[in-house]
Amino acid sequence: MIQVKNDGVFYKNGQFLAREAGISAGLNPETGKAGTMAYSILKAHNTTDNMDFLKLRFDAMASHDITYVGIIQTARASGLTEFPLPYVLTNCHNSLCAVGGTINEDDHVFGLSAAKKYGGEFVPAHQSVIHSYMREMYAGGGKMILGSDSHTRYGAFGTMAIGEGGPELVKQLLKKTYDIAYPRVIAIYLTGAPRPGVGPQDVALALIGETFKKGTVKNSVMEFFGPGVANLSIDYRSGIDVMTTETSCLSSIWSTDETVKKALTIHGRGEEFKQLDPLDGAYYDDLIEVDLSKVECMIALPFHPSNAYSIHTFNENMEDILHEVDLSTPGALGLTSQPESLTKKIRNGRFYADQGVIAGCSGGTFQNMMLTASILNGAPIGTDHFWLSVYPTSQPVMMELAKNGALGKLMASGCSVRSAFCGPCFGAGDVPANGAFSIRHSTRNFPNREGSKPSGGQAAYVALMDARSIAASALNGGAIVAASDVEGIPADPAWMDYTFDRSAYDARVYFGVGKAKTDEELVFGPNIADWPEQIPLPENLLLDVASAIYDPVTTTDELIPSGETSSYRSNPLKLAEFALSRKDPDYVPRAKQVLALEQKRRTNPADAEVVSAMMGYDPVTTGLGSAVMAIRPGDGSAREQAASCQRVLGGCANLCEDFATKRYRSNVINWGMLPFTVDHITSYNIAPGDRVYIPGVRTALESGADHVDAKLIQDGKETAIRLKLENLVKEDRDIILKGCLINYYA
Repeated sequence: MIQVKNDGVFYKNGQFLAREAGISAGLNPETGKAGTMAYSILKAHNTTDNMDFLKLRFDAMASHDITYVGIIQTARASGLTEFPLPYVLTNCHNSLCAVGGTINEDDHVFGLSAAKKYGGEFVPAHQSVIHSYMREMYAGGGKMILGSDSHTRYGAFGTMAIGEGGPELVKQLLKKTYDIAYPRVIAIYLTGAPRPGVGPQDVALALIGETFKKGTVKNSVMEFFGPGVANLSIDYRSGIDVMTTETSCLSSIWSTDETVKKALTIHGRGEEFKQLDPLDGAYYDDLIEVDLSKVECMIALPFHPSNAYSIHTFNENMEDILHEVDLSTPGALGLTSQPESLTKKIRNGRFYADQGVIAGCSGGTFQNMMLTASILNGAPIGTDHFWLSVYPTSQPVMMELAKNGALGKLMASGCSVRSAFCGPCFGAGDVPANGAFSIRHSTRNFPNREGSKPSGGQAAYVALMDARSIAASALNGGAIVAASDVEGIPADPAWMDYTFDRSAYDARVYFGVGKAKTDEELVFGPNIADWPEQIPLPENLLLDVASAIYDPVTTTDELIPSGETSSYRSNPLKLAEFALSRKDPDYVPRAKQVLALEQKRRTNPADAEVVSAMMGYDPVTTGLGSAVMAIRPGDGSAREQAASCQRVLGGCANLCEDFATKRYRSNVINWGMLPFTVDHITSYNIAPGDRVYIPGVRTALESGADHVDAKLIQDGKETAIRLKLENLVKEDRDIILKGCLINYYA
């Protein structure tokens, strides 16, 4: 099904040659890498001649209503006068406006005023999810798009798209560049055609299961090509593509063909088609071969998309597999007791889910909706506990489904049809009952991603599946079944007739790109606040470990929970109160205690409480700060708040063995925190209350040092510890020295 070859390969005459064989045949890896599709796009967007270290400018950007206020506020504090490139502001995350009074809609009003003042594009709530809109209106051959959402992926249209934290978008708004070492490029070679009932989520979960835990494509570009591509519709390709984020790759790009040209033409942008294929002799760092005809219907069990099994394997071994989930649940949800076993949901040898959801940028596409309607075909999903909701991904998709009758079929089956909304993907919509199990065609199934509150004694679960198998399971009262086992399901066509009607957008979207009205006033709601002042890095640093997390991977959802807490996204101090709340409820009070001492130190270094806290170190030259220790932090969302909330609370560093993603590490740096890595960090048994003294840290950063030697202080005992400062360019160091990106640009 999937074969991974962890070695360089050349693509020559439609065949792959191992690195050594290619070199023997006269091929060169350095010149060969210029033959990839990724190279040509990166070169076209690089602002220098140095292809080893890229300084990129993008064609367009996009943000949603959890991120755009903070981005615009940061850029505004750094001198923004108008948007220098097309910037789309969508309202698809907190569009229900159900929590926090007026504050959600206040942000939308702010967003519209910013689009007017600075010259942007504003997509009102319920019109489209962010990535559907960018596919429909912006993606095109050879482009690059930057988004403040981790699932920014438009590779199927020939666009290299990258999801990053807000500060990286701020840099583009300030006419700076996105700086990155030239990434590894991995060939994803597709052959065959999917079997009937096997959908894009199945292919994606198979890829994620094979690559994530091994780090096979981490921070790399996944380049899709091969004869199998022609057998996939544009929606099918996009459904695989958007989930590449969960492999922890940097970006993705696909070869293009008549299917892509037709899709762009239907969307009124046929002239933006560009033929993309690898050149003969192209060199790839690794090769992953996917035989689409052998991919099975998949299920990713809690609590990560990589916890993937074929549905057949799950159904044959459900007792053992669910027992493993049970064992992981207390740790994943931060519970002190074991919830009721999921094996209780097995009845007569079948596992029954309580809820199904098909939504968002991965699930709500036209083809997924059409296949769901076809499978259900008006048959009732039943009056028992199981219920199903579907969210078409945009108003144009909704309109087409209404015109062709598919919407009526879905409703006749008992499906709840909702407007375009990302809520089910991050816990702000369709929250299941306590103890319930939800099967979802959405992007993530992290702990609490469905919106439960384990701290309140709640536990709920999400498994990821494809829309086709969710529909088939709905017909069986929620009993999980592979769509490939259902008779009469047709194979996915390589093209499905679709007419794009943009009238809903023309009626509601504010198209202001290039039309800045600089005299327009920004409209601030009472929850919108400026970032608190951050100070430059002191000469020496005394860190208190405010939290220590020993999970193999820590997600950004655990660092700052999503769901209803996101309503406070525009108020840094209020949002920070929720930092690590589902993982370590004591983190915030610990960090605030250190911050209070640091504020005292800055005003009166001789204060008796400060002197006592300094343990004999000079309070004039030594700053106090907190740190979070985690083995591998930052998987998941690109939300900068995962880092900024730590900084607002006085955080000065992350201590880890490795960062899960480049985007989270960038957020740490851009918010002025030190991204320390430590070899074999678990061997130090670091715990909350431990302290780390780092002498000369400012000098080390200024000098370009790649490490600093420090003292770990535990119960009065000192241990030498080397803190590495890996792969920091001069601008990274300067931002940390200044205290944060706002200070650096101001």
